[in-house]
Amino acid sequence: MNTAISTNHRLWAYLQMMRPANIVTAWADVLAGFAISGCIILTTLETHWGSLLWLLLSTTGLYGGGIVFNDIFDSEIDAVERPERPLPSGRASYQGAVLLASVLLSIGILAAAKISLLSGSLACGVAAAAILYDALGKHHKIFGPLNMGICRGGNLLLGVSVVSPMVMQNWFLALIPIVYIAAVTTLSRGEVKGGNHSNGVIALVMLASVIAGLLGLGLLNHDRLLAVLPFIVLLAARVLVPFIKATREPIPTNIQMAVRAGVLSLIVLDATVAASFAGLPYGLLVLSLLPISTVLAKMFAVT
Repeated sequence: MNTAISTNHRLWAYLQMMRPANIVTAWADVLAGFAISGCIILTTLETHWGSLLWLLLSTTGLYGGGIVFNDIFDSEIDAVERPERPLPSGRASYQGAVLLASVLLSIGILAAAKISLLSGSLACGVAAAAILYDALGKHHKIFGPLNMGICRGGNLLLGVSVVSPMVMQNWFLALIPIVYIAAVTTLSRGEVKGGNHSNGVIALVMLASVIAGLLGLGLLNHDRLLAVLPFIVLLAARVLVPFIKATREPIPTNIQMAVRAGVLSLIVLDATVAASFAGLPYGLLVLSLLPISTVLAKMFAVT
């Protein structure tokens, strides 16, 4: 009995390291990319659903592996600042974490390669960018946020790659999640010890540029503007208020709440992009991931 409890306790620790709530936001990236690819309005839609499932498996492995490696590289810092986490608390072993992260990243790359060479290459790029961020990028004030943003931008393009030619045609749309995540990452630097006013201002400027970009995207597709506007309003309401509060009073609690809202609201961002290319119903489908991620965020850490 005690052995079974100990095993379950250890498995739960490894699951915590994978940040399930965050993985759901990665699914939203791929679903938004799927909309950009044009598959939703193609007559051959049914032939692409299998590919979409492979890409969802891929992003699960890529994000899960990347975030586990993040805890591995941060284990010494977490032993001081967050001793309750799985690795410093001893609930998960260092060797087990390395094995889990490696297996997850391998699954992510292999699942993407099942679709095409381009998809596999994008997955390799996302995996490399994630490890680079975990090991070095996070410690750089400018490169760190950009590095993390590239991971998300690559994840969006992974969804687009279900129709390979559409990646070259729409690569610039990766700038939307890149700038958005750069904003969240910039603010997150004060999660433990508190931040500063300037980081908050920079993050708010980047958020404003993302919202403006989404409005521009809706205007380009005139028949979709009304479908996009509710998502943009929801996104602004969810992220601007906590970000403004964290900027005015950059204490750890405010910053953690803003970062949490920013991460989970990635689903709203992706739903906005999805609605721009595939209409309101598909946008709502992507948005339906938000309550799932929110429930998981109450059970597992997000930041």
